Amino acid sequence: MKIDGGIGFDPDRIAEQAKKAEASGYDGVWSAETSHDPFLPIAVGAAATERLEFGTGITVAFARNPMTLAVVANDLQLLTKGRFMLGMGSQIKPHITKRFSMPWSHPAPRMRELILAIRAIWQAWETDGKLEFRGEFYTHTLMTPFFNPGPNPHGNPKILLAGVGEHMTEVAGEVADGFLVHGFTTERYLREVSLPALERGAAKAGKTRADLTVSYPGFVVTGPDDAAVDAADQAVRQQIAFYGSTPAYRPVLELHGWGELQSELNTLSKRGEWVKMGELITDDVRDAFAVVAPLDRVAAEVRARFDGLVDRFSFYAPYKVDPEVWQGVLAGFRD
Repeated sequence: MKIDGGIGFDPDRIAEQAKKAEASGYDGVWSAETSHDPFLPIAVGAAATERLEFGTGITVAFARNPMTLAVVANDLQLLTKGRFMLGMGSQIKPHITKRFSMPWSHPAPRMRELILAIRAIWQAWETDGKLEFRGEFYTHTLMTPFFNPGPNPHGNPKILLAGVGEHMTEVAGEVADGFLVHGFTTERYLREVSLPALERGAAKAGKTRADLTVSYPGFVVTGPDDAAVDAADQAVRQQIAFYGSTPAYRPVLELHGWGELQSELNTLSKRGEWVKMGELITDDVRDAFAVVAPLDRVAAEVRARFDGLVDRFSFYAPYKVDPEVWQGVLAGFRD
């Protein structure tokens, strides 16, 4: 199991953060699309490192088109010398239509076609063949030599697709190289819903689970003292509550018999009562989503839950973490 970290967007610290992540022993880092572009930090970090892997976790696929994604992923594969992973997600309809002003329709079929279109573009570059992709949502039939970068000497980057629902997860198994587990996923949901769906999708393409990379961003509640643990606990509960308010994620709660909690959280979210939402997250709910352990036990607890289940694990810690303290946690995975 590879252990990953994150990389921020501070222009003065991106290279430093990437170097430190590599020196600390992280296998890779993920760059998220939240308030900044997810691709630019990777371009900076690539020049400062030699072995560290980089991935977008996630970039919003439907805010872009197959050609733009194919180009930027190909360029980052060159800049990282083969260390790039294109991690994509669909986002939810209001963000696509109201934030990005892009069309929304049948997310799982659309995502399947988008990935196939990216692969068709890469294939045209690799073989210098004719680009002839015609689908329901995307059409790409023009590629002149001036716009063709040619084959990538490092091969095409892996595509990892994020999902929660079974349909999108099946698409990941069928046409992607791996699956980005959503942070709002319990171990039970992963075992009973996500991985079976991933394997069904893989079977459609003649693949098995062994052919795919599964990356999991796990909530962790820990700290060097009681005050730090309490702060971490509160932050994680509020983040779980935030995700739990989303109707699309209700099936995760329903699997545990907590479906009505989603309705309560959704109502409170519309009132902006974020603190009260966190107070609805009981210890049972928190423990289903998060690893709760002292610093020196985090690695052992993560391994107990996820060894053999996922291929990459990253820390979802929505609270301030002292990098020096976190070194002890990371060292636990290397023992």
